[in-house]
Amino acid sequence: METHSLREKILETIIRKSTLKQKVFDNTFAAFNLLKETLLEMASEMDDALDGKLDRRVRLEYRDRGKFEAQLQVANDLLIFQMHTDVFEFDPAHPVWKTPYVEADRENSYCGVVNIYNFLSDSFKFNRNADEGYLIGRIFINRERRYFAEGKQQRSMRAERFGEAEIDREALVAILEEAIDFSLNFDLLMPPYAELKRVTVDQFNTKMDNSKFVTGKRLGYDFETDDI
Repeated sequence: METHSLREKILETIIRKSTLKQKVFDNTFAAFNLLKETLLEMASEMDDALDGKLDRRVRLEYRDRGKFEAQLQVANDLLIFQMHTDVFEFDPAHPVWKTPYVEADRENSYCGVVNIYNFLSDSFKFNRNADEGYLIGRIFINRERRYFAEGKQQRSMRAERFGEAEIDREALVAILEEAIDFSLNFDLLMPPYAELKRVTVDQFNTKMDNSKFVTGKRLGYDFETDDI
């Protein structure tokens, strides 16, 4: 009898969790496709606004990189948006657990995520495969299309307000503008002298292979997460 009850519990859990996670995935995927459309529109609008005001070699370009990835090049910066295909729950210390929305129903805490990375555009242009990029933001979406964002300068909808609004085009514009603004002001720093004072013969003999020399905006420095 106990085995039968446990079997029923397992089946019920499979049904409940798979249905929940599929709903979260569908909402996240829909939001990611809306993000792609929004990026394309923003790129076109900003490119038109810059027409004739700067060197055309300074590019502002959107590119679809597949089902779960897109990129926006803004001058020397490259923003890559990547949707994770899994569904997540948060660690016990995360502030999302203190929101009335999640306290009312734990299933509201299950979220899909879209990651926002910042790279130097030259890292891809010159195939510098060892160059470093930075995770500057994340967008979380749940089964009810409620969302919040965390990351550098992401203040439009923080975790403490989770449950207040659904993800839409207006919300995405705010998140994207904050990510672009941070990237443009997140300047490339010269690495400390101590980081560069030694180099191998192999690195110079293969200097045409740019991946031998690592570049990153904060190479040799800590990447602070004080406002995340």
